[in-house]
Amino acid sequence: MIRLDRKQDAAPALIHTTVTLDFDARQKSRQRVVLDDGREAGIQLARGSVLVDGDVLTDAERSVCVRVAAAPEALSYVHCHDRLLLNRICYHLGNRHVPLQVTCEAVAYRHDHVLDAMVAGLGVTPRACCCAFQPEPGAYEGHAHAAGGHHHPHSHGHGHADHTAALDETPRQAHG
Repeated sequence: MIRLDRKQDAAPALIHTTVTLDFDARQKSRQRVVLDDGREAGIQLARGSVLVDGDVLTDAERSVCVRVAAAPEALSYVHCHDRLLLNRICYHLGNRHVPLQVTCEAVAYRHDHVLDAMVAGLGVTPRACCCAFQPEPGAYEGHAHAAGGHHHPHSHGHGHADHTAALDETPRQAHG
């Protein structure tokens, strides 16, 4: 079994394969995974390590380079031109400690019918989508690819589109 125990700082010239992980799996620093090419691997990073779409993992000899891809997940998506209303929606979701992926005019969270009803009660109808989930890191978690509070999408080139960009392409709903 391949032992992936290092995050590569700079993108290597050759990526051997990818591993597609959902948000929960990207939070685990130690786990067994099946790479997208079918091989088994163990991820053994420093405790507290968090993976994001585009990270590259290697073994001790740097003989295997594996790019992390964020798996599509069932999300609820809210697009809102009214910035005050969007702020209120984010406040109420955040008050429930819900991980949020935030853009200038939209917010996405894991699909949950109770949260959808709450958001609808604020005046906006959430839409379902299946996209990669890249929520904001916690305020105490450091940089982790969300520099300056905005997301830098990564293209990982393994056959499916950049799922994060799909949030921006979700049908828009005009409000306010």
